[in-house]
Amino acid sequence: MDTVAHGYFSDFGAALRYWRGKRGVSQLRLALDAGISQRHLSFLETGRAQPGRELILKLGPVLDIPLRQRNAMLLAAGFAPAYRERSLSDPELGAVMQALDFMLAQQAPYPALVVDRLWNLVMANDPAAHMMRLFLGLPLHAPIPRDGSVNVLKLILDPDGLRRCLVNWEEVCTDLLQWVQREAMGDGPGSEASVLLDELMALPGIAGAASQPNLERRALPFLPLRLRKDDVELNLFTTITTLGTPHDVTVHELRLESFFPADEASRCWFQSQA
Repeated sequence: MDTVAHGYFSDFGAALRYWRGKRGVSQLRLALDAGISQRHLSFLETGRAQPGRELILKLGPVLDIPLRQRNAMLLAAGFAPAYRERSLSDPELGAVMQALDFMLAQQAPYPALVVDRLWNLVMANDPAAHMMRLFLGLPLHAPIPRDGSVNVLKLILDPDGLRRCLVNWEEVCTDLLQWVQREAMGDGPGSEASVLLDELMALPGIAGAASQPNLERRALPFLPLRLRKDDVELNLFTTITTLGTPHDVTVHELRLESFFPADEASRCWFQSQA
């Protein structure tokens, strides 16, 4: 957060200008939505006026600013963060973890993962662990770390990882990088998201694949993931679920990625594995 407040966003005005521009909102519109004058908003953006804490908290939902960045804006204006960031092992998050466990179990026999905003793996159901072992060539009962030490994006895009089995990896690469680019734009240079983006772009073949946008989408309403290894071929698509109205940075940034079969053969394979 300090990187954002004191680097990418040199002050509150710079942060406000950034998020207003990112959301495509005019000064007049934002002033009306926030209940302040356009003149005052202009002074806030230029630094001629300083915001109050309540105003910053009001601007957050109006501009749909992520909780982490709302904290950064508060810090830039000289206020303490408003939203806590807890460890997933915190007892206060017990109900959230139980809810995620329930959703992971309900997704079986199909895979599901829980990742943080940088796609570090924090939870996975048994079908997801089984699929990773199969395509990574791991032993049948090899443990799959679920402590955030495994980055799913690196796992997928590394030439020595799942990319070996990902038939359409160039298409998938473009879509996955957009998630990290969005986080990096919000966090700014030197942030964890920016470092991760640089690491991914440094992987062999990634820069070339990312520079070729897929402008000829097929008629499918989703991007398929086509995995192939030996006699197993799976056609999948994924959905991303977030937890609504959280008041905690950690919870706000969790994502549940659910995998679904895109054809009958893939559905039958997962059923047989169950």
